[in-house]
Amino acid sequence: MNTTISIFAERLALAAKRIHPCAVLLCVLAIFGPCPVWALESNQSVDLQLTGGDPLGSMQWPDLKNQYLGANARSQFDSAIKVTVPLFAEDAMNVPVSFDASALGEVKKIMVLVDRNPIRKVLEFVPVKTKPALSFRFKLEQASPIRVAALTPDNVWHVGYAHIEASGGGCTVPGATRADGSWPKTLNQVAGKLFDPNELRHSARLRVQVSHPMDTGLVAGVPAFYIEELTLQDSRQQVLARLYPFEPVSENPLFSFDFDRKPAGPVSLVGRDNNGNRIDAQVQP
Repeated sequence: MNTTISIFAERLALAAKRIHPCAVLLCVLAIFGPCPVWALESNQSVDLQLTGGDPLGSMQWPDLKNQYLGANARSQFDSAIKVTVPLFAEDAMNVPVSFDASALGEVKKIMVLVDRNPIRKVLEFVPVKTKPALSFRFKLEQASPIRVAALTPDNVWHVGYAHIEASGGGCTVPGATRADGSWPKTLNQVAGKLFDPNELRHSARLRVQVSHPMDTGLVAGVPAFYIEELTLQDSRQQVLARLYPFEPVSENPLFSFDFDRKPAGPVSLVGRDNNGNRIDAQVQP
C-alpha cells in the first residue's frame, strides 16, 4: 500500500512540473476552499487601484474624477463635507439631498455628481456670498454613490460622499406636469421666502422654487428641457450665488440657500433655461 502511494506521489510531482503554476493554484483552491489571506489582500490592492481609493468602492469614480474634476486635478475624500441623503429613495424622481462644506472655509465652486446616473453631473454651485451649503432634490436612475466635490482656493477638490439605495427609473419617466400638459401655464414662475435664524438653524435661509419640467431628454419624444443658469442678487444687484442646474435636478426645483447674515431684500433670482426662456423674479424679505 505504501509503495502504491509513493509511486502515485512521484507521478503527481512529475505532472505538476508540466502544468502551469496558475492551474495548480486553481486546483488547490478547488480542493481546499476559499482563497488564502494573501490572495484576499492582493485582490483588495487591485480593487483600490480600480476604484482610485474610493471609500465606497465604485469603479466609476476614476472616470468620474477625470471627466469632471480633471485628470491631473488634486483631490481627496473629505468627511468634513456633510452630505445628507435618505438611505433609500422612495421617490426616485424626487430624492432629497443637502450638503454643507462650511468646515472647509472658503470654497470657490461645488459640483454634485452621481456615479450611476445616465447624466452624471447634477449641478454646479458657486457660493459667492452664501454659505457653501445647499438643499435640493434630484432624479436617481438606480442605486448609486453621490459625490459633493468642493474646490478650495488652493485648487484642491475635497470630495464628500454618500450612497443611496433605490428601485430606480427616476431619469427615464416623464414628470407630472409633462404628463398632464400643465407645464406651459406655470413655466418659470418663482415662489420664495427668506427665513430668519432660529434656535435650530443659526443661519438665515432663502428657499426658492421655480416651475419647470426639467426634462432629461431620456423620455421618448421629449427633448432635454431644463434650467441651465440661476443667479441670486441682493437689493443692490450684488451677486450672492450662481447656480448651474442640469437635467437630473427634479421637476419644479426647490433650492435652499443659507447665509451667515440675512441679505438685504428684496432678493432677485434671474436666469434662463436651455431654450432661452428667461427667469426674473424677486423674493421679498
